[in-house]
Amino acid sequence: MDAYKSKLNFSQLTILANQIVEGFMAGIHKSPFHGYSAEFNEHRLYNKGESTKFIDWKLYAKTDKLYTKKYEDETNLRCHFILDCSSSMHYPNVSSFGLEKMSKYTFSSLSILSIINLLQKQNDAFGLSQFSDSIDFYVSEKSSYNQLQIITSQLEKYFNLKNVQKKTDTYKSLHYIAENLKRRSLVFLFSDMFQNKTDNEAIFEALKHLKYNKHQVILFHTTDFEKEIEFEFSEIPRRFIDVETQEKIDIYPEFAKDNYSQLAKAFKDELKNKCRQYKIKYVNADINKGFEKVLLTYLLEKQNF
Repeated sequence: MDAYKSKLNFSQLTILANQIVEGFMAGIHKSPFHGYSAEFNEHRLYNKGESTKFIDWKLYAKTDKLYTKKYEDETNLRCHFILDCSSSMHYPNVSSFGLEKMSKYTFSSLSILSIINLLQKQNDAFGLSQFSDSIDFYVSEKSSYNQLQIITSQLEKYFNLKNVQKKTDTYKSLHYIAENLKRRSLVFLFSDMFQNKTDNEAIFEALKHLKYNKHQVILFHTTDFEKEIEFEFSEIPRRFIDVETQEKIDIYPEFAKDNYSQLAKAFKDELKNKCRQYKIKYVNADINKGFEKVLLTYLLEKQNF
């Protein structure tokens, strides 16, 4: 770990984010955004009722869609990322910050850096909050290269602290962030939503607080779906350890699978229903399914902001 830690730097993480975005843009012709990527840096979709002065009619002839030219000094979007840094987010345990094998934390961090890569192309502002059992870090939205360096450094820092035991208090943390986000923003929350003692209703009230302040909130429910929801483990007896409380249980996975999976899926369904009730976008973010869903969600929500 120490050897890898000494090699990890700002440049490597931004290169990884660039690779993710380049791969996504290369395949975007397969998505609903066909024709969008070619001029992504300079255009945005035309909104009905706007002046037609800046419509790019040449691009309209090629794509049959209306786009307006977007200038570098146009900064309309503020985006705030909220990242759960509790110990459960570092499952599964990984020794490197790469693309081949990811923990929930590394998946979320690279998702955030990839979206920031797109935000920077249009000079949009971005900020970050990190929380566990309290607020670990908060920086408000800015659109600068220095801001990217600060955020990348924080993401790296908490990866290297992954062996430090941290519990979760989503309730207090989200209320704090809601109170401090003064200007309307796109808010992206990356969390597995696993709690220690807080009841579900309290968590939903905290999400509602963010929405009440007129932010557009998107929850990326970040899980290792196969292990954490489906409970796909071999039949040999295993010791499971709660990474936040260190409680241990020895079981045969096959005997617990049906009951566990039923409870896990029931919680997901309840979470989705509450998000629908509060008009919060719920996205099932399986860390083994890549970044396309995350980036497509960003593009869709950006258009609706």
